[in-house]
Amino acid sequence: MKTHPPPGTSSSERLLFGGPLLYANGSSTHEGAFARLGLWSVVRTLPPLVRTTVRLAREADAPAVRMVAGAEIGRGLAQAVGLVAVNTALAAVLADGDAADRLRHALPSLVLVALTAVLGALLTAASTYGSGRLEPKVERAAAEQYLTCASRVELAAIEDDRFRRLLDTAQFGAPAARRMVDHCTRVITALFSLVAAASVLTVLHPVLLPLLALMIVPRMWGTLVISRRRYESFQTWVQHTRAGRVFSTELTAVEAASEIRVHAVGPFLLKHFRDMSANAEAEQTRLATLDARTGLWAAAWTGLAATTTYLTLGALAWGGAMPMSVAGTALLALRTGTASLGGMVQAINNLYDESLFVGDLDRLRVQAADWAIPAGGLDVPRHPRHITFDKVTFRYPPTETTTLPALDDVSLTIPTGRITALVGENGSGKSTLVKLLAGLYLPNTGSVSWDDVPTSRADRRQVFERIAMVAQDFKRWPFTARVNVVIGDSRAPDDDGRLKAAADQAGATPVIQDLPRGWATLLARGYQGGHQLSGGQWQRLGIARAHYRDAQVLIVDEPTAALDAREEQRVFDQIRELAEGGQTIILITHRMASVRHADLVYVLDRGRLIESGTPDDLLALPQGHFRALYEIQAAQFTRTSDRPQTTNPASPTW
Repeated sequence: MKTHPPPGTSSSERLLFGGPLLYANGSSTHEGAFARLGLWSVVRTLPPLVRTTVRLAREADAPAVRMVAGAEIGRGLAQAVGLVAVNTALAAVLADGDAADRLRHALPSLVLVALTAVLGALLTAASTYGSGRLEPKVERAAAEQYLTCASRVELAAIEDDRFRRLLDTAQFGAPAARRMVDHCTRVITALFSLVAAASVLTVLHPVLLPLLALMIVPRMWGTLVISRRRYESFQTWVQHTRAGRVFSTELTAVEAASEIRVHAVGPFLLKHFRDMSANAEAEQTRLATLDARTGLWAAAWTGLAATTTYLTLGALAWGGAMPMSVAGTALLALRTGTASLGGMVQAINNLYDESLFVGDLDRLRVQAADWAIPAGGLDVPRHPRHITFDKVTFRYPPTETTTLPALDDVSLTIPTGRITALVGENGSGKSTLVKLLAGLYLPNTGSVSWDDVPTSRADRRQVFERIAMVAQDFKRWPFTARVNVVIGDSRAPDDDGRLKAAADQAGATPVIQDLPRGWATLLARGYQGGHQLSGGQWQRLGIARAHYRDAQVLIVDEPTAALDAREEQRVFDQIRELAEGGQTIILITHRMASVRHADLVYVLDRGRLIESGTPDDLLALPQGHFRALYEIQAAQFTRTSDRPQTTNPASPTW
């Protein structure tokens, strides 16, 4: 069975997202999806599903698992005893003789029926309590597994389309795992109840058991077909659904609120929201039509099977092949068994449905292990003498628009205790180079080495520990001001002295003093007590975060973009002091004026290293790329109509 998307792609998808968002292959490319299994195969998967649920539950709370298991076994036994007692009571009541004698003989059985009912109620309460303990713990454990997988993989995995899709679907694994506990409990409850009813029916008459099974097979087929169809639709539409959530996120985001109102973005996005929603609604209508058709077929076959069963039971009683007391008990057992089978089929269907998403979580765990950043490796020097790139080439996964390498045969040396600037136009490879230096990527060819330790063989967690980063778009965590700084070294003890020193060095102390609750102020507008910072204030906190980390290598990407001229000068004075104190600074910038602080400059163009030297050396090259970039920016500060050109751009007054 294959999901067929609506013909064509909506104009909104083409305009906003550049093309179709549907996975037209449906689940055919979804490795190991249970959705491809037939009815008997699904029945055979029941034990593994139960084992998976029990494994998750035991990892979360083993005593609660034992409580639920014991309660459900006890309920099944109590129900079987109760049915036998009912049969005994009916036989006594329908026997020949005085009514008082018949009731007296039936009384012990009736008392037993009452006791089993009370015991069943107590065991149900115990099972409910145990399940209630288990469910949130299982969800927490599954969610922790999901987040652990997502946080420990290579950066390339997060950027990989197929892995992103698996992340999208596996996020539903945690709530599905919680619901599996309830569904599994219902399956076990119904199974024990069914076994009890089936045992009684087998004793009463051998033909009754197959008739009981015949009544439930059509319903089981219908529910499983519907579940399979809806899961395949989910797989096909998962990216479309994620894109649909973008409208809600962006229209309610604090950062975009001003532009949305001034530029009247709301009506524009709402129009495309309606357009994309129409496709999703059409898919739901298609599913509802197919589900109704499947339900009618299942109901028709179930009705035919039920009619056959009750006619057979009536014929046996009418013909004298079965005593009336047995017929009454059989009728009760059939109704109990039918209800149990119906409940079990629904629970199996739900369990099966949820297991598909838990299966996604299991596949994420497997794939995350393949993508995981390796543990261990060679020790990385804490104070390296230099970091070298030796004929490094790196390519991102090819797309329709990118086939050239991001870095192509690059060799360079970054001396420690100095300021090294990386200069180049957008797409020149600067950001890729520092990600290779930091061990976030590994080169396709060549090597990146800290002294003599290549990152491909190094303990990359040690590489990460040696680095602090201040990116232009650094993460603004929706937590308190304190956390936004100390998260720079989250594994270290929270140190007030260290925190204050980092804020003082970054010039962030006045920012903190102006906050309504100081370091305890929540920096997230939209929450109670939340506060909004300006871009420059955030930049100071980002720099304080890097100071708090106190790493050997500091990578700064346009660190003063949001600062005024006075603060910019102060930050660069601090950077120079850090370098003089032995810290290695790697500066990524488009602003040629910022390069004057560097000891060494590397100029990149389209992934290749084309120039290197001191700022003055590069400006002295008559046809140099660096000089050309400098002159373009310098011209913005010179009005040729008002004053003459600078006499020698190669010898600027920095």
